[in-house]
Amino acid sequence: MEMDPSPVNGSTEQFDSVDESLNSEDVDFNWDEYLEETGTTAAPHTSFKHVEISLQSSFQPGMKLEVANKHNPDTYWVATIITTCGQLLLLRYCGYGDDRRADFWCDVMTAELHPVGWCTQNNKVLMPPAAIKEKYTDWTEFLVCDLTGSRTAPANLLEGPLRGKNPVDLITVDSLIELQDSQNPFQYWIVSVLENVGGRLRLRYVGLEETEPYDQWLFYLDYRLRPVGWCQENKYRLDPPAEVCPLKTMAEWQSALEKSLIEAAKFPLPMEVFKDHADLRDHFFTVGMKVEAVDDMREPHSICPATVSKVFNNHFLQVTIDDLRPEVCKTSMLCHADSLGILPVQWCLKNGVHLTPPKGYSSQDFDWADYQKQCGAEAAPQFCFRNIPFTHGFTKNMKLEVVNPRNPAEICVASIVSVKRSLMWLHLEGLQVPASEYIVDVESMDIFPVGWCEANAYKLSAPPKAILQRKRKIAIVQPEKQLPSAVPVGKILHDHFIIPQPDTMGTINGRYSCPALFINHRCFSGPHLNKGRLAELPQSVGPGKCVLVLKEVLSMVINSAYKPGSVLRELQLVEDPRWNFQEETLKAKYRGKTYRATVKIVRTSDQVLDFCRRVCAKLECCPNLFSPFPVTEACPENCSIHTKTKYTYYCGKRKKVMKPPVGDSKSHSLEGRHGRSSRRRKRRKPLFVQKRRLASAAEPNTADSAEESDEEEPEALEDETWSEGTSPELQDDQTDVSSAEVPLARPTNAMKLRSSVESYRPARTERGRKARKALPLLCAKEHAKRARIKQVKEMKPEPQEKLILDSNPLEWTVMDVVRFIRLTDCAPLAKIFQEQDIDGQALLLLTLPTVQECMDLKLGPAIKLCHQIERVKLAFYEQYTN
Repeated sequence: MEMDPSPVNGSTEQFDSVDESLNSEDVDFNWDEYLEETGTTAAPHTSFKHVEISLQSSFQPGMKLEVANKHNPDTYWVATIITTCGQLLLLRYCGYGDDRRADFWCDVMTAELHPVGWCTQNNKVLMPPAAIKEKYTDWTEFLVCDLTGSRTAPANLLEGPLRGKNPVDLITVDSLIELQDSQNPFQYWIVSVLENVGGRLRLRYVGLEETEPYDQWLFYLDYRLRPVGWCQENKYRLDPPAEVCPLKTMAEWQSALEKSLIEAAKFPLPMEVFKDHADLRDHFFTVGMKVEAVDDMREPHSICPATVSKVFNNHFLQVTIDDLRPEVCKTSMLCHADSLGILPVQWCLKNGVHLTPPKGYSSQDFDWADYQKQCGAEAAPQFCFRNIPFTHGFTKNMKLEVVNPRNPAEICVASIVSVKRSLMWLHLEGLQVPASEYIVDVESMDIFPVGWCEANAYKLSAPPKAILQRKRKIAIVQPEKQLPSAVPVGKILHDHFIIPQPDTMGTINGRYSCPALFINHRCFSGPHLNKGRLAELPQSVGPGKCVLVLKEVLSMVINSAYKPGSVLRELQLVEDPRWNFQEETLKAKYRGKTYRATVKIVRTSDQVLDFCRRVCAKLECCPNLFSPFPVTEACPENCSIHTKTKYTYYCGKRKKVMKPPVGDSKSHSLEGRHGRSSRRRKRRKPLFVQKRRLASAAEPNTADSAEESDEEEPEALEDETWSEGTSPELQDDQTDVSSAEVPLARPTNAMKLRSSVESYRPARTERGRKARKALPLLCAKEHAKRARIKQVKEMKPEPQEKLILDSNPLEWTVMDVVRFIRLTDCAPLAKIFQEQDIDGQALLLLTLPTVQECMDLKLGPAIKLCHQIERVKLAFYEQYTN
């Protein structure tokens, strides 16, 4: 179907012209939006053990190195690594023994660290710290005994281009590794690294430099990978795999092998790369034992009966999928004791999973007892299998990123269909051709957490439906010059104020995309905003993501206020339980101080208009001051007739506050009213200035600034004294002048109040009576505040109980950290730790500036949180740094 190119209401929507074959490269896939749209959650990062290991440091506790003395940088001494945290090392000088009082942290990238022996080679002085200098008489003998049998930090991790790098970073392109054959455990061949994606390696056999179809993808922790030279040490063969051997002559293979061995000797791969490889344990399988095995060669994946067909040695065995048909090429797998694909007999029955009978099996219903009698075989005992983790963190409907088993170079968005003990059934959502469910183990190295591809700059195959939906959000929006006659009159608010169709905002720019917001500075600005500053703002902001556009507009509005702190406080109160909102931290600067507040901002375009109007109502300004629609000439609200004395017209339910008629007997001329009002204001100002000074002297500033809070109470009273010709900005200037004229020597606050009351007595106007009614209230507030201050001073802080840790914080997962925070008085902040994926190591690195900046916390909560973190650090040093 061809699309009509003629614009409707000035816009052309390209909905039907989307090419269904578009792939994820054309559109940025956003995990946060996709999780929200599908109503699902991401699998926890801590459930992917291989990814967690890949992020660890190359340094190990117990390693020795030479470091400069803290109090004498020209001398050096040997130190031991106590623990590591990223690129930070906790060190202890040799000679301190179990005394941890002198332990210190240093950064590998900035500290002067050297391998053992560096001082001798460079004629540097090796001298123990002054605090322990007298502990031993012969330090040379002490060092010889201390270094004997110890492990020293590798020189390449302390100096040169590899300094401070973790094992994954040490694997570079063209690095050479020995790879075990997929069927013969005694046969290896050298492979070259073509790509390193966060530890996931694309490997190619040496000798097949231009043959891509035989490339393999393996995670660097795979047991099949060994450093070059390992085969020779263990007397294994280096032969090309059987599937590629016919592609070259034996002479060519031998030449390629010799060349690669020379290259590997010149540029050896650091042994730290293999430090986390798990040693294979001995197995107890014998030939003929029956097991259940995942058949990943069959479509769809299934679990079938299988047999141990061969035992190579105490580490490796061969498992073959049972097939009762004659003369069939059977599927075999090389396995070890902890292989992920083999399960004990009756596993499917116990876990409610369908067991696929062997091909050629005569009966419809499979029964293990009958089948074992028929085959004359016994089941492998339970102790032959690995211990299965019970708390792996995966649950149904969680999202993750998974390698496509049919194309190992592709990583797809996947959803967990079901979980049975150690196995998960996954639905790959990023495939262009739909595939059946994929069975994978919870400890597989082919699964990754949400965001892993983005973090490693690798393409993620996104769901085609999501791509199509996001493509349909693209549209060409043209400015409306003239409204077609077909548009109903009800859609027009005003002749000069054109509103698009109701669904336009939700479809043209997408659900999370906000249209341009116009700053209509000609509209009524209300009592809080400076009209001159508003006029200096850009005409519009956006289009773009809703949260970003609205946050930018709100920041502009705050900076255009007479008192930004007051506006910031008002914005905190704007909310609606029906909104799909996101909390953002906004800042305001006023009189040299910075205020922060968390404001709820809507995320979807259909709520932008309501949000803008709510904010305008809160700021008591015209509802169209900032809006998705430009005000070209006259505002439809006719706001130009309003002045600052009538701002309450836009408050609450928009009940207009009527002023007394001009001819009222109690009223006076405008000129006389101006004169008396100014005189009264000058005599009342000292009361408010002294009140502020007393409050600031008696009560320190809090996170929200007590100074600003104290200013707001008199401000509310002063609002009633505004004249039509006096702006808040002018009053602020008057306040500053008055404060400079107030005498500093006043006996008590009570005397100030009495003198102020006396100064009001001659005034007999309505506003004077209001001011007198407010004075007792101010008196009461002042006495209450002084009583609270006195009560706080008399309170004695209770000694806090010493923290005893049940486990090492360095091993805490994100959920462990969240559980700890929930047990403290900072429990409301636990959600932030979960959202930011802060585990135990990250927790120990948090400081007050980091907490304030990264978590957007006010000073008070940040200090309380850092106090709890310091308790953990202290307990950690006392319990776990020996």
